Amino acid sequence: MMKLQDLVSKRVSVRSFDTTRVVENDVLDEVFEIARLAPSACNKQPWRLVVVKSKSKLTELSAAYDRDWFKTAPVVLAVVVDHTESWHRADGKDHADVDASIFVEHLCLAAAEKDLGTCWVCNFNPEVANRVLGIDGVEKELVALVPIGYPSDNSVFSKAKIRKDMSEIVSEI
Repeated sequence: MMKLQDLVSKRVSVRSFDTTRVVENDVLDEVFEIARLAPSACNKQPWRLVVVKSKSKLTELSAAYDRDWFKTAPVVLAVVVDHTESWHRADGKDHADVDASIFVEHLCLAAAEKDLGTCWVCNFNPEVANRVLGIDGVEKELVALVPIGYPSDNSVFSKAKIRKDMSEIVSEI
């Protein structure tokens, strides 16, 4: 098993997938199980995962995010939240997006551990994506599309990350 530091370093945004390799259902199930264990505010777990595998649906969904690399993904995971199930703080702050973010990062880390590449996609056309996925866009909201598959080049996992210096992000009072 990988050390957490190694796993977090390995997890990168993959934008080129091996179009000849199928992602096995049992591997996806293992990734989903790890994501399912993600914490959420008051344990509400307001997320839902729509797995898009069919060529026709993948083609339709690519109209919501028209990038050549996105079209190489063998599977796209649509992360949806249900605002009627999420926890709301006393001031009304809805934690659905926070919960979905934790869920997606668990999913991405689990995928990396299985040598699968992922990439958070938030810059999609919600109207097109909602239509393709059958989401109402009011109570249920699409938060992210996550293409998942084996990278076309495994060296992507050893790519150095550019991050701010610790002094820029940590302060003490």
